[in-house]
Amino acid sequence: MEQPRTIYTTAFFLLCLSSFLFFASFNMLIPELPGYLTSLGGAEYKGYLISLFTLTAGLSRPFSGRLTDTIGRVPVMALGSVVCFICGFLYPLVGSVWFNSIAALLLLRLVHGFSTGFKPTGTSAYVADIVPDERRGEAMGVLGLSGSIGMAFGPALGAWLTDSFGLNPLFYTSSTLALLSIVILLNMKETLAERVRFRWSLLKISRRDVFEPAVLAPSLVTFLNSFSFGAVITLAPDFSQALQVGNKGLFFTVFTISSLAIRFLAGKISDQYGRRPILCVASLILTAAMLLLAFSTSPFSFLLAGVVFGISMGMYSPTAQAWTVDLSHAGNRGRALATMYIALEAGIGLGAYLSAFLYGNKTDRFSLAFLVTAVFSLISFLYLVYKQKK
Repeated sequence: MEQPRTIYTTAFFLLCLSSFLFFASFNMLIPELPGYLTSLGGAEYKGYLISLFTLTAGLSRPFSGRLTDTIGRVPVMALGSVVCFICGFLYPLVGSVWFNSIAALLLLRLVHGFSTGFKPTGTSAYVADIVPDERRGEAMGVLGLSGSIGMAFGPALGAWLTDSFGLNPLFYTSSTLALLSIVILLNMKETLAERVRFRWSLLKISRRDVFEPAVLAPSLVTFLNSFSFGAVITLAPDFSQALQVGNKGLFFTVFTISSLAIRFLAGKISDQYGRRPILCVASLILTAAMLLLAFSTSPFSFLLAGVVFGISMGMYSPTAQAWTVDLSHAGNRGRALATMYIALEAGIGLGAYLSAFLYGNKTDRFSLAFLVTAVFSLISFLYLVYKQKK
């Protein structure tokens, strides 16, 4: 498919809108799920809410990558949105008399993770197909900006819906947003030149489908930095309550808003000066953010840490995606992006589990959890410095 010289086409704007709706759909649940699990008697399992979600997201990446490179980008995007749509209607059943159990909620989180295993992979590959190579970082930045706005809008909307109407309207709204993200995709023109019909043999995964050696460096950086993200999304709701912040979605809104403008700028700068220098700075800022969180003692310092955290995420995320596409061949972009996303989900899941384990529902252990996860982003910084010198 011939690429235009501009990234701002109708197809690109539709992808950004779909991404906004998709990320808002599942992120609006994050601040409320720990309390929901606690109400079911499963407070000690909070770390599993994110870990199980990211587990299936990671396990599905090789399949989504292979299908993206064979049956097409659009079907893979649609499948991810459909899973998100269905799961939204199943959450209310967990609290019903028939499915009122901790295991049911954790199982549903396991299934829900398939949505993020498919939708972002197909979307990133589609964007890489339709934008000029020399503006790839900028395009990924704008796409990430759309998802970030959804991540900011979702938790704030979710907290308001729960406080005003209860949990069930929250879950149904999540499904509605996922459905809208599907509708937008219905008339999208497929960009994969050589498509094949789906057959079950396409789900037979080899080692090459799981790992693309060419994108080892951006995948390793993504893995190390994602530990901090897993810790933040797991502990921020409880930390908000401990510091009496009020709205449990406020921290997510603050860090996401702070990442918005920097995403676009970082993408453009990485197009001009390279990916590694931007990622190096982002890893260092991320380390600082986790240290600020570790020593936060007031709502102000907590939200300030959220601002710094958002800046680091805004620099790191689109740059890592662009670097991954840079190192991949057009024929295996799905597999390359899947490799990077597997690293992302592994880091988030392990970070969520590790931080929840260190926290142990004891407020005096927040600092320990954030300090330990800060070590991983520091290692990412040192690795990038080494790569830059080499």
